[in-house]
Amino acid sequence: MYSAKRPSPEEVEQLLLNADLRNDLEPFLDDSVDWLNMAAVPTIVENEYLSAMLAWERAPVVPISHWFEPEMTLAPPDSLSDEELHQVLWTTIHRLFQKRIVLDFTDHLNDRQLYELIYRDILPAKEKKIDYGTNYLHWDCADSGNNPDTWLRYYASPEERKVWCRDLNTPIPKSEPPPFPRELPRHPL
Repeated sequence: MYSAKRPSPEEVEQLLLNADLRNDLEPFLDDSVDWLNMAAVPTIVENEYLSAMLAWERAPVVPISHWFEPEMTLAPPDSLSDEELHQVLWTTIHRLFQKRIVLDFTDHLNDRQLYELIYRDILPAKEKKIDYGTNYLHWDCADSGNNPDTWLRYYASPEERKVWCRDLNTPIPKSEPPPFPRELPRHPL
C-alpha cells in the first residue's frame, strides 16, 4: 500500500508562496528562471531566487544620489580642503555602504580622486534600486572593463596576470602595490 507523506504547514506555505512568485513573475519570464535547477533545490531556496528576480524586475532605475532621503549631494571637490574632503569622503563611503553600495578597487586613487569619482560618476549614475536585503551593488573604481591596465597593475593576482598575458598575447603592466591602501566596508561578490 502506498502512503504519501503529508506536507508540513511550512512546506505548504512555501509551495503557496512559490505559486504566487511564479504568477507575479509571469510577465517577466525568460531563460533566467531556468538557471536554477528547481528539482535539485528545496522550495525555500527556489523562493529566495524567485523573490530576488521579482525584486530586480520591479526595481526602479534612479540616480544613486536619489537612493538617500534627503538626496545625497556633495560639495564640489575643488571647494574642499584636503582635511575637509577626507572627512566628507569617509562619511560618504559609509553612507553608500548603508545603501549596500560597495566601492571596489579604490587603492590606486588618492582621497581627492576617489571623492571626484563618487561626485562625478557614482552619485549621478542611474542604477536599479533593489530593496532586497542581500543584494549589493559593487562599483568597480578601477573601471576594469574599459581600463584593464589599472586592474592588472594593482589588483590582479599572479594567476590572473598570467592568464591575461597568455590569452591576449600582449604585454601587461608591471605589478605594483596600490599607493593608497584603505580599509573600506566590504561585502563579498
